[in-house]
Amino acid sequence: MPKEHKKRGRREDEKKRKREHHAHDAGTKPPKQRDEGAEDVVDDNVLPAPAAVEGVPHPGDLPFYGMLDEEEQEAFKGYDDLLERNEFETPEERTAFLENLYREADGKELKLANSQSCSRLMERLILLSTPAQLKGLFQKFSGNFLHLVQHRFASHCCEALFIQAAPIVSKELANPDLILPLTSDPDAVVVSMENLFLYTLAELEGYFGFLLTDRFASHVLRVLLVVLAGVPLARQNDRSLLQSKRKEKTSVVGKEKPQEWALEQRVVPQSFLDALEKVINDSVAGLDTTYLRALAVHPTGNPTLQLLLQLELTKFGKSRAKDETSIIHRLLPDDPIAEGTGSAAFINGMVYDPVGSRLLESILENAPGKFFKAMYREFFKNRMGSLARNEIASYIAAKILERLSAEDLESAMKQIVEQIPGLVERGRTAIIRTLIERCAARGVSVAPIKTQLEASYSGPNGFEVTRILRLVEAPSDDAKSDVRPTQAHPEKVHGSLLAQSMMQVPGPLGDLIFDSLAKLGEHLAVKVARDPSSSRTLQAALISDNASIIFRRKMILQLYGHIGELALDPAGSHVIDAIWKGTVGLAFIRSRIAEELAENEAALRESWVGRAVWRNWKMDLFKRRRNEWETTSKWAAGNDGFQAFPDDSGEPTSTPKESKHMSAIEKARQKFAAAKAEQAKKEAMRLRQEAKRERDESKSPQPENKKKKKSKVATGANAIGSTSSKGKGKASVLAQ
Repeated sequence: MPKEHKKRGRREDEKKRKREHHAHDAGTKPPKQRDEGAEDVVDDNVLPAPAAVEGVPHPGDLPFYGMLDEEEQEAFKGYDDLLERNEFETPEERTAFLENLYREADGKELKLANSQSCSRLMERLILLSTPAQLKGLFQKFSGNFLHLVQHRFASHCCEALFIQAAPIVSKELANPDLILPLTSDPDAVVVSMENLFLYTLAELEGYFGFLLTDRFASHVLRVLLVVLAGVPLARQNDRSLLQSKRKEKTSVVGKEKPQEWALEQRVVPQSFLDALEKVINDSVAGLDTTYLRALAVHPTGNPTLQLLLQLELTKFGKSRAKDETSIIHRLLPDDPIAEGTGSAAFINGMVYDPVGSRLLESILENAPGKFFKAMYREFFKNRMGSLARNEIASYIAAKILERLSAEDLESAMKQIVEQIPGLVERGRTAIIRTLIERCAARGVSVAPIKTQLEASYSGPNGFEVTRILRLVEAPSDDAKSDVRPTQAHPEKVHGSLLAQSMMQVPGPLGDLIFDSLAKLGEHLAVKVARDPSSSRTLQAALISDNASIIFRRKMILQLYGHIGELALDPAGSHVIDAIWKGTVGLAFIRSRIAEELAENEAALRESWVGRAVWRNWKMDLFKRRRNEWETTSKWAAGNDGFQAFPDDSGEPTSTPKESKHMSAIEKARQKFAAAKAEQAKKEAMRLRQEAKRERDESKSPQPENKKKKKSKVATGANAIGSTSSKGKGKASVLAQ
């Protein structure tokens, strides 16, 4: 059971003095004691303590809320296991369990939130709580938020509470009738979730400058800022501003994915935007330029400063950059920013700093257009090649490429293209991928990039896609492909992303990938399909709009005989799913793949991966009603180029849907009958015209021999007409 934190007594002090004395006599340094939270410790030499900065008050020591006894801990641990498994027969049963759990935890909420073993229970309880229950927790935590957000375990509970309560604010704003009292007491106070958030901000007011650099509270502050701004809480990449990579993900089995990563843009009340502006101003109030620049390279303060800068420029307009009290103006006060100024030294220092470069990315991404262009011309225009070559500065170069015009992009491309051989050699292909995507978006020619990439990834057989995918061919005697590939390496992932970007550009650049994939051969093609990162390239190639039908046929042909094997592989199964979409216009190949899947039915049904492939390919329909599956498959595969021939009225004799379901021989017969009917129709028209001409001539006196000839012509016309009618009838029957 965890014990209360106490100061060391005199016995421990005596032992410490003895250890240091013996270490000094031996001429060695005393051994360092490993701190429990050593991975989160920040060097105080980088940034002065917040309490030492004028105008930044310190909230004081954390209070002690008491501890749960052993019986309570065991009981709550059992409840935590039940919630984690979520093995309730009905939603009503789970609701009743949560209500009983809330009653048992009444008055112990703060103890649970601060407990190392039971704080996870509080997080799961928050994930499953109703709006009324969340409001109740808000009130239980009220008055203690300043201390809870600084606690190692309670801070996670505060994050979960803010995230789960954020959508409720938007719902109550759209429908005020949802604002209900917390209890059934008629005299109970009705409080909205909006006011609960505002009360929480009032508790934290005056301490935002300190919370910026607190290793636990800074995460909660970022979540609170995002909730106030109404922007999505979705994580865009691994370098999230909201949470650390090391954060433990608390979830409930069977529940939908946590809303914290699925929230869309939310509507927030005006009071939230006013509060956000006040938080931004209070966070940097009393901090001069020197301290803010030190904060830019602080591991904990940097992400919070990034978020403050982004929200300031996006929620309150680009003109905010001209305000002398804004964050960006305090960081870069010189106007203009030129070489020799303090702002120029700060920018040049952040370009190659692992932490500071991320703040510079935010500045380049969100700065006003005029401000960005001035910075680009002064510091980066003639350095794009060297920036792309550096491991850290390449991220800066990528952000710059995203905002350049077509003319500036072409100039930057010429500098970066010269560095492509070195970038390929060191595996730094992310900047090349960004360059290709921006050139495609701006309409800049990618021919120089294609030339360099073709030369860099060429082998004995020309351009080799296995080089860009970082697949080393290991020849074997039996050429089997049953060996699982190694763990995906970051360089392999970036190579796969580069190949996918190349395929998105129509023309010679994308053809490098398509042509190389088509020449892989059976063994290498299967190896690519089974590799976790490389298989994504193959999937993208099969469903790409730029892939020709000839490429798709050649590529799929190399996988024949290994369909069952790939359908059981976690990576290869996605390739089989892509083949379903990639067989547009190739219905016969789709049938061939389905037959091979049917041969491996037993193995597929025993594997969860195989069952997914079986379901996606509609194999139950294939086994039970083969004709119906083939009809649907051919129609879905794109064999809709055959239309019925029109009848005399000019309308098709059958609908396009009927023609899609006809076999090739039936379509040939229909075409022949329609051609024959058309010929008979023309002949009948010619004979009718002759008969009409003869009738006109009969009005004048005619010799006896001409009358006989006229009767013969009429007889012939009637015979041809009857033949034409028979031809039409036969064509109609064939069409049906």
